[in-house]
Amino acid sequence: MTDKFPMTKSGYDKLEIELKRLKSIERPAIIKAIAEAREHGDLSENAEYSSAKEKQSFIEGRIQELETKIGLAEVIDVSTLSGKEVKFGATVTLIDEDTEEEVVYQIVGEDEADVKKGLLSISAPLARAMINKTIGDSVEVIIPKGTKNYEVVKVVFK
Repeated sequence: MTDKFPMTKSGYDKLEIELKRLKSIERPAIIKAIAEAREHGDLSENAEYSSAKEKQSFIEGRIQELETKIGLAEVIDVSTLSGKEVKFGATVTLIDEDTEEEVVYQIVGEDEADVKKGLLSISAPLARAMINKTIGDSVEVIIPKGTKNYEVVKVVFK
């Protein structure tokens, strides 16, 4: 049995939108481009044809990948979650114990992660270190330069 992919509703919606775009816009456009390139004759020396076939291969691969992830998605409605313990979907405010700098991350699925937007993958070392912690707990994460310590100061589900 294959594991489910946890993701938020918005992450799931983004995958579905991308899949729909690939199937309804990108795929037909590349099929047309291949047909046009074929009309130019000798395919062995046709850069447009080679490029279009390469792009088609990428699109078909991405469609398969998205269909698999959507099929195995475990959509978690974060708005129905609550509690004081850090778990998937939680938005966690941390204080860097060395610099006193405050950081805020929401723990999301791997496909949704974007650290610059404060979206931290559930598989990231910091996210894994935060799981099951509560307000006041210390979180230690190993980084390339050693270890980093944070204090959990807020846990919300929104």
